[in-house]
Amino acid sequence: MSTGSQTRIFPDVEACIDCGGCVVACKRTWEMPTDEQRISISTMFEGEEGDEGYNANSATAIDDGAFPGETSIPMQCYHCENAPCVSVCPTDALLKSDDGFVNLEKNRCIGCQYCLSACPFGAPQFPDSDEGIASIAGSGGTMDKCTMCEERQDVGKGPACAEECATDAILVGETQEIAEELESRGSPSFFNDDALGVIFGAEAEVFN
Repeated sequence: MSTGSQTRIFPDVEACIDCGGCVVACKRTWEMPTDEQRISISTMFEGEEGDEGYNANSATAIDDGAFPGETSIPMQCYHCENAPCVSVCPTDALLKSDDGFVNLEKNRCIGCQYCLSACPFGAPQFPDSDEGIASIAGSGGTMDKCTMCEERQDVGKGPACAEECATDAILVGETQEIAEELESRGSPSFFNDDALGVIFGAEAEVFN
């Protein structure tokens, strides 16, 4: 699908198999330390079976009001249209660009962790929260997060996590493209209307 300006990144929860390929791809591409990561896989109801007929169909189960069973969700910065992290940052370290990316100005971050409290997806990371002055003054250290590989998208490539996902569980494109791809797969959005409104803004209506 599309890359670059006004693209979004969004998971197809039905397709995620918790293989960790996205985590490895991100670490390798950005030379992340072994104990840091910008994307993680969150697993709910680990080891539990879904209601009859719904195993491996978590989003459909939620949509039908059934129990989904074990569900894995790639979690990262979704570069939300109505990004709550941007609205609460007291130093404007987080900014929504005209291209749609939520960018971080690290030299402005004071480690207050307001963004971590505001983000419903756990995207902000504070790898230095226990080092240096952070361990004395209670600062969270400098925040780090997924950039959606903006530099790669600028040259027509997709984010590393999406390009190396073995099951195409991470979708990148414009909102309409993502909605149409999920529909073609028979995969409803796993997130509720409030979360979709945060991520996609007014365009979230295309998922209904």
